[in-house]
Amino acid sequence: MNLEEIREKYDFTGKTIVITGGSGILGGEMACALVGVGANVAVIDRNTELQADVKRKIETACGKFMMVYGNVTQHDSLNQAARVVQKEFGQIYALINAAGGNQPGATTGPERSFFELDLDSLRNVFDLNLLGTIAACQVFGKYMAEAGSGNILNISSMSAFRPLTRVPAYSAAKAAVSNFTQWLAVHFAEEYNQNIRVNALAPGFFLTEQNRFLLTNAEDGELTPRGQSIINHTPVKRFGNPEDLLGAMFWLLSPLSDFVTGAVIPVDGGFAAFGGV
Repeated sequence: MNLEEIREKYDFTGKTIVITGGSGILGGEMACALVGVGANVAVIDRNTELQADVKRKIETACGKFMMVYGNVTQHDSLNQAARVVQKEFGQIYALINAAGGNQPGATTGPERSFFELDLDSLRNVFDLNLLGTIAACQVFGKYMAEAGSGNILNISSMSAFRPLTRVPAYSAAKAAVSNFTQWLAVHFAEEYNQNIRVNALAPGFFLTEQNRFLLTNAEDGELTPRGQSIINHTPVKRFGNPEDLLGAMFWLLSPLSDFVTGAVIPVDGGFAAFGGV
């Protein structure tokens, strides 16, 4: 394969890519990058207000972009969003399931023991991370099954590999996302079309609004003991930046990974590889 052929494989011009939860930090960075290389990007989110820096990047990019209201835990909402995207951009090339997160009420700590975790918060974490991923795959995957091709990229987590202390619901939900990714990859290939692929990224530790209270002190921004422990167990000695996901994202969405399905790819600075000594 020559250089020109490789460039063609990474050409996303005019391809329609849906991103759930795309108004967040990680989803927003992926949306910016894809619009920047000419893709037609539809962000589906309950929050239709983009962060200022994300909005600025998108407005100067060469691709097309639209925000669509959608709740990933409600089929009717997703179906309506899908119709809007199809009407505006046509056939859906890929789906990125970036909607997710944790809640303080589902997190143990000095002020809340495991026995006191709020059931509604636990339920919300499962619904957003797992059921939200499954529902979006149902709605947008159906379009892919009808078209005979497509690409789904789920967002798992390092906590799916090793359950992390204090976040039992989030760890369990992301482990289920990884398992579901493998199941759906086989299901689509065997029941519908081998040209529909399903993979996942498993980010390591990225500072987001959902986990900042666990990793840094609100008063001075310094690392908490938990944050420092993570850095000590991350060989590259830093938290991830949102753009650190982009290389793996482009690869998994491109035809250069046509033989890759059912994979969960760590993007973690070596955390999963480190044995602690």
